[in-house]
Amino acid sequence: MEAVFKSDRGKIRKLNEDSGGIFKNHFAVLALVADGMGGHRAGDVASKMTVDLIESKWHELNSELRAGAAEDWLSQTIEEVNTELFQYAEKNPECNGMGTTLVAAICTEDFISIANIGDSRGYVINQSKVIQMTEDDSFVNALVQSGEISKEDAEHHPKKNLLLKALGTQGKADPSIKTIVPDHGTLILLCSDGLSNKVSEGEISALAENDLSLDQMADRLISLANDYGGEDNITLAAVRISLQDEGGESL
Repeated sequence: MEAVFKSDRGKIRKLNEDSGGIFKNHFAVLALVADGMGGHRAGDVASKMTVDLIESKWHELNSELRAGAAEDWLSQTIEEVNTELFQYAEKNPECNGMGTTLVAAICTEDFISIANIGDSRGYVINQSKVIQMTEDDSFVNALVQSGEISKEDAEHHPKKNLLLKALGTQGKADPSIKTIVPDHGTLILLCSDGLSNKVSEGEISALAENDLSLDQMADRLISLANDYGGEDNITLAAVRISLQDEGGESL
């Protein structure tokens, strides 16, 4: 598997409150993107804590996960992280109200399980066809789902950034989780809204059609988001599946 993680502060923000990474163990690759929020420095605390906690739990695994077990692990881990973030904010007043989005993908040759909470997104790209695998946990997307506004109207809605769910809240996080079976060359793209708000699925597809390495594709995507304003932090993690009988670079 080929994999890459990149994060850019963008052109406007003084801090990068995004976090994430690519983490491997003996059987799979875990990709993470978290977009923090909640006052001065609290956002980057929330996103970094989330990634650090999940990475630690990932490396503690001592047995291979099958598809159903991977979904269970994601659900349990995200709930544990949600509780730890909330308790940390309760004990540290400067972090009161902090939270973070999260999109996570466990990637193997047999299955890919994607979990999300908030509006960071997970896309699957097969033969340049881009499919959004996650649903934004946002006020505006709820209006789209209910038929009150169109997807086009949602792009410019004044409450576009209002989230209905995030990590770091009291109670259950209740992430959404999906599992798919990859083909050779399937590409998983996880990103914060600093990318998805600026770069269209058509532009992502066009870059996927080019003979680019993941590193080159990631650089182009970040450059596009900055060219279109770069008002937010821009973060992505990408993994390309190469089945064993097809060859490919191993991670």
